[in-house]
Amino acid sequence: MNPEDYVEQAISIAVEAGVAIKDIYLKGSFKKEVKSDNTPVTSADLTAHNIITSALKTLTPDIPILSEEDADIPFEQRSQWQRYWLVDPLDGTGEFIAGSGDFSVIIALVEHNRPVMGIVYVPMTEVIYYAIAGLGAYKRSDKGELRICSRQLTPDDTPSLRLAVSRRQDPHSVLKLFNRNSHCELIVLGGAALKSCLVAEGRADCYVRIGPTGEWDTGAAQIIIEEAGGQVMDLELQPLSYNERETLENPNFIVVGSPQLAWDELLISE
Repeated sequence: MNPEDYVEQAISIAVEAGVAIKDIYLKGSFKKEVKSDNTPVTSADLTAHNIITSALKTLTPDIPILSEEDADIPFEQRSQWQRYWLVDPLDGTGEFIAGSGDFSVIIALVEHNRPVMGIVYVPMTEVIYYAIAGLGAYKRSDKGELRICSRQLTPDDTPSLRLAVSRRQDPHSVLKLFNRNSHCELIVLGGAALKSCLVAEGRADCYVRIGPTGEWDTGAAQIIIEEAGGQVMDLELQPLSYNERETLENPNFIVVGSPQLAWDELLISE
């Protein structure tokens, strides 16, 4: 299977789900529940999940699907997968509920525990970010399509970093991780994948996530940032892994646009 043979179909599936989410969002008529892990889920999440999983099963019936809304699959079973779709039907459910518009649809293809294709679709702006391993990262909008690259910094640039932070997180919880010689300009945005895409297109230099996320939150963003010239790592500066553990929860992580910088010196150990 060549991921490039399926990217346009996968983009269309993400857009279809995003259109449904946007319609529900604009009407303001959605149901909200709290899942067993104390995170919110809405009827928009479930609608998008059904659209995506149904379409992917038709597109590639032999490839399993791991979605945030259907993740209760025993490790014994999924550890046998060499290739699978990794989906977050609605990344930024809290932002959806709060009405900020900062949410996205995420579809990734994972092979041998590494994302090889990723799509992040932003329903409210109709912007598409996507990447294929070895073929680059791209942004598609009403202005056309362009290849995106992260901002490459030199050691002389490190005293001033553009740091993407969440609207719903105390920025001091992130800033305290950086040494006092680093001055950080804060760029506030909701949605984990959207902040990672900011780094990929060079509008931010890094994004640190403190708190629980699932592998579906980072799979597509990881291949996009890697193909743009950056990297996603845990706070020990080791690459994130996929489908290699019983848990699907990520460690705290950092997305960086310039992997060559001495991030071990910029960051203070937890």
